[in-house]
Amino acid sequence: MTTLNDTPSANRLHIGFYGKRNSGKSSLINAFTGQQVSIVSDIAGTTTDPVNKAMEIHGIGACMLIDTAGFDDIGELGEMRIKKTEKTAERIDIAVVLFSGGDITKECEWYEFFKGKKIPVIPVVSKADMLVNGSAYVFKVRNKIGEKPLMVSAVEGSGIEELKEHLIRLMPSDYNSPTITGSLCGENDLVLLVMPQDIQAPKGRLILPQVQTIRELLDKKCFVSACTTDKFVHSIKTLGKAPKLIITDSQVFDYVYNNKPEESMLTSFSVLFAAYKGDLDYYIEGAKAIDALNENSRVLIAECCTHAPLSEDIGREKIPRLLRKRAGEKLKIDIVSGTDFPEDLSKYDLIIQCGGCMFNRKYIMSRIDKAKSYNVPMTNYGVTIAHITGILDNISKP
Repeated sequence: MTTLNDTPSANRLHIGFYGKRNSGKSSLINAFTGQQVSIVSDIAGTTTDPVNKAMEIHGIGACMLIDTAGFDDIGELGEMRIKKTEKTAERIDIAVVLFSGGDITKECEWYEFFKGKKIPVIPVVSKADMLVNGSAYVFKVRNKIGEKPLMVSAVEGSGIEELKEHLIRLMPSDYNSPTITGSLCGENDLVLLVMPQDIQAPKGRLILPQVQTIRELLDKKCFVSACTTDKFVHSIKTLGKAPKLIITDSQVFDYVYNNKPEESMLTSFSVLFAAYKGDLDYYIEGAKAIDALNENSRVLIAECCTHAPLSEDIGREKIPRLLRKRAGEKLKIDIVSGTDFPEDLSKYDLIIQCGGCMFNRKYIMSRIDKAKSYNVPMTNYGVTIAHITGILDNISKP
């Protein structure tokens, strides 16, 4: 069960383990973590779907280890499993590719696959204890990929620390930097959070962007106050001074803007997460495509959550209503959720992505890169609403 003390999976370093069936991926993960994370068996194809395990590893910190199906799987089901394995590349920060003896053609193809996606790769010779001539095999791999692989044995525990050291070296330098609010506020600044507790809000809880933002503000030594929308004006009077920054939900942008103190900066959780998880400048540019939409246009709305839609859902109800009011009631809108994202984006005139709090930045950026490859403009919920209501230029951006 996830608690408020847990690091959200979206904020963890994602490390994927790849190799043929029975290459020792699961055994290596178990040895690496010192736990029985993955099921180990001599039967080829034991791991059929990507298995995620959240861990705290000394030197690395909060991370997500991903055990994948063998990329030499066979048959129709095998092809589907390989596709799922390939799809994990959209969200991993570092790939570990296992070479387990014999022909290395497949391993080299996947090594180059990750290199082509600019994902750091660590080549590992697994089951080193079982190789008859390990040095010759290492030379063979090095000669093919141009990089010396690590020698690792899950049975003997050899090479595990070296693997950990390589992972630490390949971690993004700014991975653990708090960047949600950026330079918008600092120590001793008063920050007011305006958080509608409507039908969309989970009973008895705050949503993840609110929790993460509050935690960062506390770490920054800010003074943090919070209220619901109906108490916003009263809260401003009660505080006695204007907040340095006001952060609100996108759906009440215009109300808060029209009632805020002139000197207070205003932004939204969605805009903050657009910069934290994606490319805010790209989203702002993409929002201009809203003005060109008409009844013959097609829009894709992509939300990361897989919650059951409720009435007045921002992505399924409010934004479509705003778009159709401008472009016409016949505007075509497709909605996807979770990891469902179309392979072919050519039919779309605009993509609107949610804040992305449930996914790591790597995955959101992979969607942005895909949209760019199709020359389809992309924006997000908060930027969309700010653009439509005409206050985007007045929103403070991190």
